[in-house]
Parts: sequence; C-alpha cells; structure tokens
Amino acid sequence: MSEEITKQEAPAAPSATPATPATSEAAAILSDGDDAKAKAAADAKARKSKAKSIPSGIAFVRSSFNNTLVSITDARGGVIAWSSAGKAGFRGSRKCTAFAATMVAQDAARQAVAKGMHEVEVRVQGAGAGRESAVRAIQSAGIQISMVRDCTPIAHNGCRARKRRRV
Repeated sequence: MSEEITKQEAPAAPSATPATPATSEAAAILSDGDDAKAKAAADAKARKSKAKSIPSGIAFVRSSFNNTLVSITDARGGVIAWSSAGKAGFRGSRKCTAFAATMVAQDAARQAVAKGMHEVEVRVQGAGAGRESAVRAIQSAGIQISMVRDCTPIAHNGCRARKRRRV
C-alpha cells in the first residue's frame, strides 16, 4: 500500500509543478504589461513636464475695430496659448471693447502661466480699443513684460492711382 500511495503522489506532484511555472509565466506577462504601461505613462509625464517649462516667449495682440485676438507663443513661434473675444463669450459690438480685450488677454496669460511662462515680449498690431488694456492685463496676470513693440502695418501711398478722366 505504501507503494500505491507513493505512486499516486508521484503523478500528482509533477502535474502540480508545471502549474506553478504556468501561473508565474502568466503573472510575468501581466506584470510586463503593467511595467510597459507604467513606463509609457512615465514617458508621457516627462514629455508633458518638458513642454510645460517654457520660461519666455512672445505675446501677439491683434486689436481690430471688431475683435481682439491674443496669441502667446514660444521663442520659435509655436502657439502655447490663445484667446479671442468670441472665445471669451462676447458677441457683436461688445467684442471690440477694451473690457473684452482685458478678459481675452487675462485668459491667454493664465494659460501661459500654467505652462510655466513668466516673461514675454509683446507685439501689438492694429488700431482697436483694446491695445493698451490687453498689455496691462497680461502684466497683471503675473507675466513680466520685457518689451512692447508696435507692428501695425503703415500704408505708404499705396498703389498707382487711375488716370484722370477726360471729358
């Protein structure tokens, strides 16, 4: 009988032994998948942190008689944050006011500050009501202004006039 017991135990032991490595293989595969996911998440987080640290840039303020647009870019010109009077919720004739320009500039500046920006060079274009108020709003949002440049295009006599009419 002791031989029968050992014979019965012997087949049971080998069948239990392969189950353990199979379980560990499955666990290894699952853990490898988890490691890959964790590594991918860490890489994405590292990329995000690299994109967030942009210390200085250029703020473009385009103020027309109908709207105000503010774009904040990095030194190369890639847009980091932008806003417009329509995006801020203003409609119709309220888009061209100085108050709308203030709200637009604050919105864009907050987005840029969240991405790590703390110094900008401001380039103003156009003759609208929101020129100065947009610059003040950028400064009040916590961004230091290093320079303000007016880039408004100036007409210089234009194209050649038509010939005079002979009657």
